[in-house]
Amino acid sequence: MSAESDSSAVEAAVSGPILAFMNEVAGGRRLIEGVKALAGGDTEVAVVAPQNVPAAGQIVDEDEVRDAARSRVEVTQAVLAANGVASVGAVMDPHSPLALDDAVRAFNPSRIFISCLAETRFGWLRKDLVEFARDRFDAEVTHVPVRLEDDAVSWGITHTLVVATQTVASADLLRRLKERSDADPHRYTFICPRSGAISREEVCDRLATTLAAMYAQDVDATGQPMSPEPFAAVQNAIEHYRIDDILISTFAGQSSAWLDEGLIERVKAITDKPIEHVESRADAASASASSERQAASVGAEAGE
Repeated sequence: MSAESDSSAVEAAVSGPILAFMNEVAGGRRLIEGVKALAGGDTEVAVVAPQNVPAAGQIVDEDEVRDAARSRVEVTQAVLAANGVASVGAVMDPHSPLALDDAVRAFNPSRIFISCLAETRFGWLRKDLVEFARDRFDAEVTHVPVRLEDDAVSWGITHTLVVATQTVASADLLRRLKERSDADPHRYTFICPRSGAISREEVCDRLATTLAAMYAQDVDATGQPMSPEPFAAVQNAIEHYRIDDILISTFAGQSSAWLDEGLIERVKAITDKPIEHVESRADAASASASSERQAASVGAEAGE
């Protein structure tokens, strides 16, 4: 793939719809900036995700797979809205090529952004998804890699896995993440495992709030808004993403099921990566996430 075809440099607004197709995770600063740079006042933007099983997550329940795809769409729509870009959303077929084919027929885009692992492959020809799209569609295709090493970006960056659900939008956590990125360039990958009674919609709200805050401060981040149980989610992320260290966030001064279940000790037993535990206070940042979501007017199909 050429650097030219894979760049997200600022360009003139496109004449037709823009399709953002997310095969793995939600958001991503490069995806948001690329769409924002091309979206004019009347440009239709469609955010689409297939109902596939994300590389990090191994969700197998049919309803959970659908919800995971819906969450990727809703979080990305909310972050786009926070950046002044309105969009429509859709959840498509579980098979990524068919889903992409359906999305192109539905929206007839002039530009396609595909957020996926570089090695995402299918079929007996073992074509990757980006190659399939470039061969099949007239629209210009931009690959937005999920892992930074896929993007041939400098490795002088610390890749931190952030494990947080109820505290993912807390001011304490955001402050700590900014302190880290101010000291050294960072890229954050958020996973939000099941946690108590918090709903899928609330998780999407809070993760979108956090990603928008990261991008506003020029910090690179992406995330999987729905993950399996905490330990399994961390195991999967360690296997599938480049990770230099891990940050686990829980509420300060409160009982934590994650801590009671020995999450930190269990994670230490399976990795030699440094682990930081951040205790975050409940505050307005988390409480205001739902109002942020309503203001964003997202329209995708429809526990710590």
